[in-house]
Amino acid sequence: MLERISWWQARQLFQDAKVALIPVGSTEQHGPHLSLGTDFLTAQALAQAVAQDLNIICTPVIPVGVSEHHRQFWGTLWVSPETFRRYMKEIAQSLASHGVRRIVFVNGHGGNNASLQEICRELRAENIFAIVWAWWLDPEVQKLTDELFRSRGTHAGAIETSIVLALDPSLVDYSQIDAAAHGASEIYATTREGAQLPLDTIDFSRSGATLDPREASQEAGQKIFQRACERLKALVQWLEQVPEGELIVKPHLP
Repeated sequence: MLERISWWQARQLFQDAKVALIPVGSTEQHGPHLSLGTDFLTAQALAQAVAQDLNIICTPVIPVGVSEHHRQFWGTLWVSPETFRRYMKEIAQSLASHGVRRIVFVNGHGGNNASLQEICRELRAENIFAIVWAWWLDPEVQKLTDELFRSRGTHAGAIETSIVLALDPSLVDYSQIDAAAHGASEIYATTREGAQLPLDTIDFSRSGATLDPREASQEAGQKIFQRACERLKALVQWLEQVPEGELIVKPHLP
């Protein structure tokens, strides 16, 4: 964790490591029962666990992201997609200036995904190979949550509530969990004739949650966290070993 070491210690770490992790999330509503920091705390915990296991670089967590769609719920913070893209791209470029050009954005917030994917393509043109990894979208994590829950709502639902219980049970307010469930939506976002509408969360969820967080458990959260760590570790190990020629932008066809 870069914030815990000196530049002298960082010097050796950058010389030894081939991959860096950038945990990023949001400070936004997660129903009346979860903390505003749920997304960045989860991303931070996953990134730090894997970085420590593999002795690679992990930057400080980025706690605010693209979250304006939660603006009606008190305490939500956000930056524009333009600001977010520029800031995240420049962090990656600063890592590359120290010689580490293989990067994983360990993302905890769905609203960040599109912006991060855009800058990954831009960074590749600079011979910086960056990947966006979101734990709840990993196929093996999804397979596990399908087995664990009847209601599989991610945003402030059973899945996310479980992983917070595993990380820090004090961040789950059980006095509000019934209110979260009763005001939750059946799906995240709203579609019409196959198109996702540009609505805010409050337009489809009164509590800010999805499905039923009452199904959550600490045991389920521990299983999810462990599976997600395994998957992130496997991704990093692949990125460490893949030949440079497979990562750089290919030349024009003859």
